[in-house]
Amino acid sequence: MTESPARRAFVLVIDACGAGALPDAAAYGDEGTCTLSHLADAHGGLELPAMGALGLGSIVPIEGVPPVAVEPPGGPAIHGRLAPLGPGKDSITGHWELMGVTLPAPLPTYPHGFPAALVARLQEAMGHAVICNRPDNGLAAIEQFGQEHLRGGALILYTSQDSVLQLAAHTERVTTEELYEACRQAREVMSGPDAVGRVIARPFTGEPGSFARTPGRRDFALAPVGRSYLDELAEAGKSVIGVGKIEDLFAARGLSGSLPGSTNAQALDAVAVLARELEEGLVFANLIETDQVYGHRKDIAGFADALREIDARVAELIETMREGDMLIVTADHGVDPVHPGTDHTREYAPLLALTGPMARRAARGGGYGGSRHDGLMADVGASVLSWLTGRGAPGLPGEPFLS
Repeated sequence: MTESPARRAFVLVIDACGAGALPDAAAYGDEGTCTLSHLADAHGGLELPAMGALGLGSIVPIEGVPPVAVEPPGGPAIHGRLAPLGPGKDSITGHWELMGVTLPAPLPTYPHGFPAALVARLQEAMGHAVICNRPDNGLAAIEQFGQEHLRGGALILYTSQDSVLQLAAHTERVTTEELYEACRQAREVMSGPDAVGRVIARPFTGEPGSFARTPGRRDFALAPVGRSYLDELAEAGKSVIGVGKIEDLFAARGLSGSLPGSTNAQALDAVAVLARELEEGLVFANLIETDQVYGHRKDIAGFADALREIDARVAELIETMREGDMLIVTADHGVDPVHPGTDHTREYAPLLALTGPMARRAARGGGYGGSRHDGLMADVGASVLSWLTGRGAPGLPGEPFLS
């Protein structure tokens, strides 16, 4: 009797790559947004052959990425789009939703900056004074307050439309480890009604007029508010390897290992190594630059180039797929480049999925067949659990689109 092949799952989250406004987007000021479509229009089309063959152009209209036929039905590919159950439009809520964790209420935000009493508590806990204290674009905050920070050493404190507290410091004035420790103390303070989703360390370097962030960003996230599919996999004895900021977003819960991914190239290199060496389990990777480097800066050409590079690496990953492998490509929220402002947008996540021994043959033939699946973001976690263990998790949301 032939033994069944060991099963693996690869989930790639293209940060901020939204696929159309959610029904409640108007409540967030995001009505009519669609990151993928508007990016393609603004760039004069996108060139994404690998993800296009998986059905990307069939999810929403994308100039340069034509729709694909779903014939023959039952082929190895699935495309569609996924909605969250709960509120929010940031990385922490988006990644949690993918793994079955839903917030019962929105996390706190500070559209007018942090209250004076809270700032006083933060300064006492951290042992550092702060400056700025307002919602701001991170690069603008560093440029405007960087020289004052260098003179006096006060940390640059800012927030955004999301539930975040961010602290920036020049590495020659405050070491990165000192900044991390300040963020740990801030994380302790930001609890109860002030429990923001993330406290983020933003070290930077350079001279006035040419300040630049280092790769030393670190997120001190709120621990998941409920059980996740990562917990289910861990209890089933499956390897769960986070790549990039996954470890931070889940406070390391449910992970058996983690690899860095401060750039897309670093994260995708780690995924490629795991595709060669990992015997079984889940690889869960965040690709950050579409959000952090290009999305918030409305760098349309950079965003498009980043997607093209991701597409090429997806094609390479497909070529390495084994018989027991599943690949899922999705997102956590949007950051529509033509929408006013620079914040995230409340959008569906695209879904591309591929399995089985026919994957490479179908790819070379120019199409996969398959079907469309529209559902919950939690369907990703449900599908991974079903694929790797053959069972479900009745207490968690989501239904598997693959078994």
